[in-house]
Amino acid sequence: MSWGTELWDQYDTIATHTQKGIDFCERFTHFLKDRCSIELKYASELKKLVKSYQPKKKEEEEYQQYSWAARFWDVLKELHDLAGQHEVIAENTQGQVLKDVQSLISEMKQQRRKDLQDGAKVQDQLKESLAKLDKSRRNYEKAFKMAEKATDDYRKADADINLSRAEVEKTRNMMMIKNNQCDESKNEYAAQLQQTNQHQRDHYTQQMPSVFQQMQSMEENRINKIKSMVKQIADIERSVVPIINTCIDGMVKASDGISAEEDSKAVIDKYKSGFPIPADIPFEDLSNSSVIDTSNANGTPKNSLDNRKGTVSDKKKNRKDKKGGGGLFGIFTSSKSARIRIIGLLGEESKEDFSDLPPNQQRKALNRKIDEFKKEIARETAEREGMLKMKDVYVNNPALGDPNALEKKIEENAQKIDSLQAEMRKYQGYLANMDAKPSPVGQRRNSLSDDSISQSSTNMEMSQTSLPGQPPVAANEPEVYTDEWPEPPSDEEFEEEGTVEIRKKPDKKAIDDEEDHVGEFEHAEGDFDEEGFPVIGTCRALYIYEAGNEGSVAMTEGEEMFVLEQDQGDGWTRVRKHDNSEGFVPTSYIQCHFYDQDEV
Repeated sequence: MSWGTELWDQYDTIATHTQKGIDFCERFTHFLKDRCSIELKYASELKKLVKSYQPKKKEEEEYQQYSWAARFWDVLKELHDLAGQHEVIAENTQGQVLKDVQSLISEMKQQRRKDLQDGAKVQDQLKESLAKLDKSRRNYEKAFKMAEKATDDYRKADADINLSRAEVEKTRNMMMIKNNQCDESKNEYAAQLQQTNQHQRDHYTQQMPSVFQQMQSMEENRINKIKSMVKQIADIERSVVPIINTCIDGMVKASDGISAEEDSKAVIDKYKSGFPIPADIPFEDLSNSSVIDTSNANGTPKNSLDNRKGTVSDKKKNRKDKKGGGGLFGIFTSSKSARIRIIGLLGEESKEDFSDLPPNQQRKALNRKIDEFKKEIARETAEREGMLKMKDVYVNNPALGDPNALEKKIEENAQKIDSLQAEMRKYQGYLANMDAKPSPVGQRRNSLSDDSISQSSTNMEMSQTSLPGQPPVAANEPEVYTDEWPEPPSDEEFEEEGTVEIRKKPDKKAIDDEEDHVGEFEHAEGDFDEEGFPVIGTCRALYIYEAGNEGSVAMTEGEEMFVLEQDQGDGWTRVRKHDNSEGFVPTSYIQCHFYDQDEV
């Protein structure tokens, strides 16, 4: 179908129709702009939503502990990626389709303007030809009328007998002139009519159909372009559908990863203290002279320290109640050994070795700290290897650089690695000490360790009072250590009961005082030397050490020694050499192997 043949008389209508097509393209452009704006705004709002609900830096560790929180974080990440796909839709639509539409509009306007100009030119030519035809026809009509009048005048003059022959001849000559003029006008009119008809045929069969065909091609091209653009928009969306589906699948996978059982276990792992469940509260028989210590979970009688020293005054009791009374877990005992134990736990070293945490949490914190040191050592070691390789390259090819320039950096790196290793060994010592400790119930810690204290023989006196229906407690039953430590005593109470010092390095006098009580306890492992120290492991010297202060011993690199006491946080380990000399050496200078590690 051709507009030139079917719509030959609808030139103005076609011109209006093509203008509507251009208007539609401009409206389509506005649609695309609004669509891109909505997609970008939607993506921005989604990202804003993700940002407002994603965990803060301090919350990231907690989010990784529980499956519901970690999976929700995964959902947020997938939602962020999904928002990015909407940005891709907007960017591709703007960069591809919108530019094509704008280019199409510009081409159509130029093409339509040219076609309209050609059509107007052809229309003007036809109008000019019709005007000439009309003019020649009017001339012919005028000449014909004048010829008829001249003929009538001649006939009248010829019939009039009063006119002379000359006047009649003159009238006849005028008639002949007018008839000749009429014939000429007739010929001109016929020729112009023929020419106009030919022009009109060309106008409606060739010239205007050509213009109509150009306009039809322009309109069909516009429609095809719109068709391809709509398809292109669909293809842009289809291209991101697999990624969006992947994001949705990720959300589904995240939901499948939520486990109530694992989260319950994580809560246990995070908050489990490791303390034993409190035992039944023993009966207090007020008729007897001594009272069973309620702080002892296994019913171990309270030692006779308070019986010997006297009870604490009501004023001090009230003062302790105001301060918190029952200690860390609401349980307080006046045992001097318990007081010393709590001071040792809450001392300066308690913060570094995490001893202020419950046992399970302390072990986790120490392992986490050791892992951090291992990662840092690995990083520094990799950096050192890189510098050594670079130094070898410089040595083989001095033109690339000076190898001596790396010496200082390599030395600093080695010192840093040594420092990190020393710190890591210190925390490994904390962990080894913790693992070497007996369970909170059933075993007593070796009283001759570095953090032990001198205890009076009165601490081992047992009350013979027992609960009704229970067998009496043996007088030589060892005191049971629990994790429920009492509140540290006030300064006034220490002054009343005497000052008790915690030894960082056990002296000979303290060892002799405690030597009589060693037999009352069962030790977990190791053999005892002559002075009562058990051999708990072996060690090898990594570096040369010259003894520079009292109580320390010298050692050579690679020397094998026995370990008598672990590092208690002060950086020193007690060892015995093969010549039976004993003393302290820096923990960072030796590599230890403990017997309890073989039993694990």
